[in-house]
Amino acid sequence: MNKSSVGATLFSELKFGRLVLPNRIVMSPMTRSRADNFVASPLMVSYYTQRATAGLLIAESGTTMPSAHTYVRQPGLYTKEQIDGWRKVTDSVHAAGGRIFVQLNHGGRAAHPLNQPPGAEIIAPSAIAMKGTRWTDQHGESPTPVPREMTLKDIREVVDSFGKAAGNAIAAGFDGIELHCSTGYLMEQFLNPSSNHRTDAYGGSVEKRARFVIELLETVSAAIGPDRVGIRVSPYSFINDLVGEYPGMEDTYRLLIDNMNRLGILYQHLKDVSSLGGAVFKKPLRDEMRQRFKGLTLQNGGFNKERAVAALAAGDGDAIVFGRPFIGNPDLVARLKNDWPIAAHDDKTVYTVGPKGLIDYPVYDAKSKQMA
Repeated sequence: MNKSSVGATLFSELKFGRLVLPNRIVMSPMTRSRADNFVASPLMVSYYTQRATAGLLIAESGTTMPSAHTYVRQPGLYTKEQIDGWRKVTDSVHAAGGRIFVQLNHGGRAAHPLNQPPGAEIIAPSAIAMKGTRWTDQHGESPTPVPREMTLKDIREVVDSFGKAAGNAIAAGFDGIELHCSTGYLMEQFLNPSSNHRTDAYGGSVEKRARFVIELLETVSAAIGPDRVGIRVSPYSFINDLVGEYPGMEDTYRLLIDNMNRLGILYQHLKDVSSLGGAVFKKPLRDEMRQRFKGLTLQNGGFNKERAVAALAAGDGDAIVFGRPFIGNPDLVARLKNDWPIAAHDDKTVYTVGPKGLIDYPVYDAKSKQMA
């Protein structure tokens, strides 16, 4: 635990690996579905640049290989064209004075083939379908198929893809990467016995189910340096059809943290999904993870300014992650600092095509006390 963060404010500087954050307000990675043919688009350049006053931007999930795509219009990080697309984003954010990481993810069984490039395949730890649907542009909400159980060769290919994607992220100008070990995607599918029925070296005991995630941490740390690596977790979450609590769950996250400490990774991003309709991240484990981890802790979970200030003052985290407030408030940092009104966003345009609901939200005009 970073003892120097006790008593910090939202607007205190934070030494963050190779960076210094000017404030402790972090923008959460949020799917926005505006990529063009799996490549970051000009709209995304504008979107992230508008929000560059955040202490840190964590860009939406970049996929590491064709089978990793989960959502419509989701950007990748495994081709030169994708690297070049993201470079336009990072160059613009840096020119505006910002700092930006990217989240790396593989959807596993939570994906749908219509959202993937031709020739891709739905794979997962075990051949167990996710109950539920995934939006597709072709047919709307569509049931997710039974995935193919990953072979050992598949596992190695996926692990290698994360190492390559981490290197691609740095080549694209990102300041670091975050692993998305949260809310029912491939990493958490390996951790959770409800989705992992394997009987080999990657299933069964806590140690075996955690092996895949630990190998990912090792691989991306070796590729770009552990001081540019974070990981997002959401214990107790039942989003995307996982069992929220299971025997050995707390030991699973203790084991992960011990390995995160061994590797010296930069941060853990603790996500409480209760504001999204998921389960509460129970305080005893959340506090233990904060205390046990030697790096920085980002706290996320429906924070407003009052709760964020209190959490930092108590030393519960080193920075606070805001998600949806950043959608409708590109100038959220200034609004929080000056106690200006926080605008509501339109849920209907969060994942649609085009600029509406992405880059057309106004900043606050302090002189006229209205949106500019």
